[in-house]
Amino acid sequence: MAATLRHERDRIYRLEITGRLSKRDFDAVQEQVAGEITAAGHIRLLVILDRFEGWESGANWSDLHFYIKHGDAVERIAIVGDEAWRSQALMFAAADLRRGPVLFFPPGGDRDATTWLTA
Repeated sequence: MAATLRHERDRIYRLEITGRLSKRDFDAVQEQVAGEITAAGHIRLLVILDRFEGWESGANWSDLHFYIKHGDAVERIAIVGDEAWRSQALMFAAADLRRGPVLFFPPGGDRDATTWLTA
């Protein structure tokens, strides 16, 4: 599994997740995102689920520390992935709890997702 974060442009950051997401990788990428928020203020995330296989089982995924501290600094989240992961990915992203909107886009929807993020 790999989770990589990179700056795309302006305040848009691309998070690519491949395979099964481990808690350790997720925690590491959250630290990176926190650093970018500290530097840039509010950001927008483009999350790409590439050959995504779900989340590591047995891990404690209920830690909300990042969401409580930085959740409002993430203005928008666009998730691009296989339709089979839509509901779980939106739930994992706390879409219904966030101030900023979270939308899901089908595979190949990178361009539409980026357009929406920049709006």
